[in-house]
Amino acid sequence: MMLTFLGTGTSQGVPMIACPCGVCASTDPHDKRLRTSALVTVGGKNILLDAGPDFRQQLLREKVTHLEGVLLTHEHKDHMGGLDDVRALNYFMKKSIDVYGEQRVLKQLKEEYAYAFGAHRYPGVPDMTLHAISDDKFLVQDVEVVPVRALHYKLPVYGFRIGKLVYLTDASFVDEKSVDLMKGCEVLVVNALRQDKHLSHFTLGEALQLIEQVKPRRAYLTHASHQLGLHKEVSKILPKNVWLAYDGLRVEM
Repeated sequence: MMLTFLGTGTSQGVPMIACPCGVCASTDPHDKRLRTSALVTVGGKNILLDAGPDFRQQLLREKVTHLEGVLLTHEHKDHMGGLDDVRALNYFMKKSIDVYGEQRVLKQLKEEYAYAFGAHRYPGVPDMTLHAISDDKFLVQDVEVVPVRALHYKLPVYGFRIGKLVYLTDASFVDEKSVDLMKGCEVLVVNALRQDKHLSHFTLGEALQLIEQVKPRRAYLTHASHQLGLHKEVSKILPKNVWLAYDGLRVEM
């Protein structure tokens, strides 16, 4: 299994438009963060975790030519705002793209991409086959996926466990049941927005506390804002088995 971080930034990305801070002005490529998304490759099958506004740029950069499934953690624009660009994959794969999300998320998707689901579809619109998921495990082709429930402030969201990997972003709370689902993983990916308290995201300290509870062999922090700090400086204060992820990072399991 290979995990590729397509984007590791917040809803506004890093650098943030018009921001004069040192992180946004950094020339270090580790501080250039597209909107959060990741690609899991298992036995040649590509499973995309969220498809934000930078979807096209991310797939071009990583030379992705096929997707076997798209898993949506929740319905916010920075996590599904790029799905119009599945059109190119439809064309070259000669098939619809399977998209998985809970019922509420799929309802929002159909509203935002109404032109792709209407009775009289314009030729060339995105072709997506929607699959409603719940707390039960499910298959993307023959790859087992276990949803992991979390809260993004008061909004229920899903993280996902795929084999040895747990991927959890845009979370501010997980209960003991979800922690138990995560235990035993080799790699844990979790959001760490900034140092100071935030309403709907784990801080760096809270993310590290969750990592200590789950005890993965390796952990990677994602969905980092410019307020977290420079990559090289944050990396210096992390435990030896924890890394601040960056766009393009590949992790083999």
